[in-house]
Amino acid sequence: MTDQTAVHAEGVDRSFGGVRALRDASFSARPGEIHALAGENGAGKSTMIKVLCGLVRPDKGTVRVTGRLATAFQELSLLPDLTVAENLLLHDPPRGRFGLVARRRLVPVAGRILSDHGIHDLDPAAVTRDLSVAHRQVVELVRVLATRPEVLVLDEPTAALQEQQVAWLAAHMRRLREEGCCVVFTSHRWREIEALADRVTVFRNGTHVTTRSRLTESEAVTLMSGRTLEATYPPLAPPQDTVALEARVGEVDITVRRGEIVGIGGLAGQGQRELFLRLFGIGRQQVTVGGVRTTIRRPKDAIRAGIGIAYVPEDRKAEGLLLPMSVRDNLALATLERRSVAGFVRRAAERAAVQGVVDRLAVRAASTAHPVGTLSGGNQQKVLMGRWLLSGAEVLLLFDVTRGVDAATKHDFYVLVAGLAAQGRAVLLYSSETEEIAHLCHRVLVMREGRVAATLDGPVGDAERIVAAAMKEHQHV
Repeated sequence: MTDQTAVHAEGVDRSFGGVRALRDASFSARPGEIHALAGENGAGKSTMIKVLCGLVRPDKGTVRVTGRLATAFQELSLLPDLTVAENLLLHDPPRGRFGLVARRRLVPVAGRILSDHGIHDLDPAAVTRDLSVAHRQVVELVRVLATRPEVLVLDEPTAALQEQQVAWLAAHMRRLREEGCCVVFTSHRWREIEALADRVTVFRNGTHVTTRSRLTESEAVTLMSGRTLEATYPPLAPPQDTVALEARVGEVDITVRRGEIVGIGGLAGQGQRELFLRLFGIGRQQVTVGGVRTTIRRPKDAIRAGIGIAYVPEDRKAEGLLLPMSVRDNLALATLERRSVAGFVRRAAERAAVQGVVDRLAVRAASTAHPVGTLSGGNQQKVLMGRWLLSGAEVLLLFDVTRGVDAATKHDFYVLVAGLAAQGRAVLLYSSETEEIAHLCHRVLVMREGRVAATLDGPVGDAERIVAAAMKEHQHV
């Protein structure tokens, strides 16, 4: 690592409508270092990255980048209807006679690129939309790694990745550092920052706070949020005896009591996502809710009064929110009928209900009339959670709801989920961070190959117990 500067920004301001994302902000990173950019959701990290990459023009300030630059964003830029090979080679496809694209060579060339980067479980001929979010993120990362950049900027690159994929990316980041590349990344997983970063820059309210080579998580949270982080996981109230949800999905029997948080653990891709989708009506499913047996044929059946099942997905942008629509409209979407008379929405009632949820969840938005797509990732997730709070759903299916959320906001979500359970809501929880399942659940069902391989009474407390259980035959611990 040298004293030379690879990327440098100084005195940068940038506003979006009434929201000032950057305020006289500065940032610099060197060749041959891994530099983490940390801060709460809405602190200005992603905006600074877009300024550095030239995607957003600053209102004022100076920016300098030295060397070939490549970027991978949290919002995937892949074209879903193209194959993996076509996406990987979109900007530099193999060509034949007369400069035409040699389509027969796309799959073999893409296969070699994937293999050269240690990826052997992806079919280059697969259509991108059929891939999991994690595999789509891997394709996005391989595409930028293959350009051999001198400056690599990664915005929340691990948010959608599973643990083995995080380790794969970390190895590539370290290799690039040894080759003299400047790697700038953001992450809300502090253990990744501690393990990878040579230096950490903290942003707060759009302004540079500090740059240090050593920083503990508690120190970082205080610098990012201005408050001291309390105990990470809140205490859990005991669940009630009344069963809220019963169902058999494939080979999985699910029973969740009122006031109970049941974790769904196991290695990635073991049927967890399919379980959640089936319970929400993606495919015909019989369930017993509140003692009443019923058939759910579509999500509308799950949402309706008397059933009250809500689903918060991992991909909030593609599956949860309507990004061009306002914060207010997104919050009220599931409850329009309750605030309508003769087909007309009672706007006063809607505004009052929406504002109550915005205040309760501390959603940071200049106005509820602004498009939800202008909010930070954490605030978008709050809006999605708020929608189901407005619905009064008694059963909450929470699928990786803290993905891409900063440490302080994660704690707020933990408190919210524990509080909802204490009020009698039934919660089914999946997280790509096994530690969350280990500490936040009354009971954990560990899945393997579409069935329950182990049932652990909780809070488990030790994430390694859940991983170990995923490797064994069915057991009750």
